[in-house]
Amino acid sequence: MIRPYRGVLPRLGRGVYVDPAAQLIGDVELGDDVSLWPMAVVRGDVNRIRIGARSNVQDGSVLHVTHDGPYSPGGADLQIGEDVTVGHGVILHACRIGNRCLIGMGARVLDEAVLEDDVFVAAGSLVAPGKQLVSGYLYRGSPARQARPLTEREIAQLKYSAEHYVRIKNYYLEES
Repeated sequence: MIRPYRGVLPRLGRGVYVDPAAQLIGDVELGDDVSLWPMAVVRGDVNRIRIGARSNVQDGSVLHVTHDGPYSPGGADLQIGEDVTVGHGVILHACRIGNRCLIGMGARVLDEAVLEDDVFVAAGSLVAPGKQLVSGYLYRGSPARQARPLTEREIAQLKYSAEHYVRIKNYYLEES
């Protein structure tokens, strides 16, 4: 489940939980208290992936990067901030996710898209390559469009979601 690629082994912070059915490959760095759930694939083979503290990647999600080549000079890595919830079945590809974001189930965020802090991407949405999502809003649709400002309660729930997954992963760690 945790394996090197070309001699580079993933690096894990304190209190990390990687489910035995998840795959973690290559140049990947997980911050403290990160959790990866069953069937999540985090493949840092042709570029790097960084996931910030207390973030969670839920079941069946796929995280990947873009290689350096003639059509993508320098390639593109994947960066996820702190306190981020990546819902079930999400694809994140070579993008930037700010702090306290929630990416809803089945959403897709593509190359070089940028989500600022405190962004909620609705389930099933598609964030197009290079799109920038501004802080404090709900985005939905395919392609994703700004739907409305987040309420104070919703902004608080973004952090709560990450805290909830830290508690769950701690129970899993206690049992193993």
